Amino acid sequence: MSEIAVKNETPLALAGSFEADASKGFEGMNQDDFAMPFLRLLTTTSPLVAENDAARPGMVVNTVTGELYDGKQGITVIPCAYVRQYIEWAPRGKGPGAPINIFPSTSDILTKTYRKPGDSKDYLENGNYVEATATHFVMLVNSDGVGEPALIAMKSTQLKKSRRWNSMMQAAKMMGKNGPFTPPMYSHLYKLTTVAESNDKGKWFGWEIEGLGPITDMALYTMARAFAESVNTGKVKVKHDFDDPADDGNGRSDPF
Repeated sequence: MSEIAVKNETPLALAGSFEADASKGFEGMNQDDFAMPFLRLLTTTSPLVAENDAARPGMVVNTVTGELYDGKQGITVIPCAYVRQYIEWAPRGKGPGAPINIFPSTSDILTKTYRKPGDSKDYLENGNYVEATATHFVMLVNSDGVGEPALIAMKSTQLKKSRRWNSMMQAAKMMGKNGPFTPPMYSHLYKLTTVAESNDKGKWFGWEIEGLGPITDMALYTMARAFAESVNTGKVKVKHDFDDPADDGNGRSDPF
């Protein structure tokens, strides 16, 4: 069987044909046919760390492409939308590995939960537990300045990071013809790095967030705005699943 030669560079004439036929072949697909990548922190218990020599605790992984990012160097993202929910899970190993139920932020589900001694999880009478989860819809900006839609889910100890990030975005102000105004969420760039954290129940890695200023590339801004509109109109569906055996300082030790 002969092999097809693959070149890293596409001839200009062929590239023009690619552009002319942009998006052809995807007509029969919708959001149910795509996997939205999560950007997740690796820990010592992450399966990928055991399987891949290049993967180390504290790195960030794209769950769809498998691309790894150095946690100290960080990633650049544009926040586009935000959703806070309460997610009901079955105990690990006793459920489908997907949410049992997802409740909106206005739900009173936490009034129906209780906590076990020494455990900060919120349990239901059926044995499942509920986690408050903040989902940030972002555009991950690669080294070429191109954006890729992705999700960052923050829960447990990382909820305070999410609230701080929201405050940073809300505090951003710009001067317009009618005076100061709050620019859209998707107008600014942020750098996300990872840092080692701990409490009396364990050790883990968490997010550090730094503002980089407003976007200067119109094409990138247009992509971010389009993604934000897709989320806000319900065209983007999120499929949560267990991301790691580690517990983010919520009761299980994860030494690094």
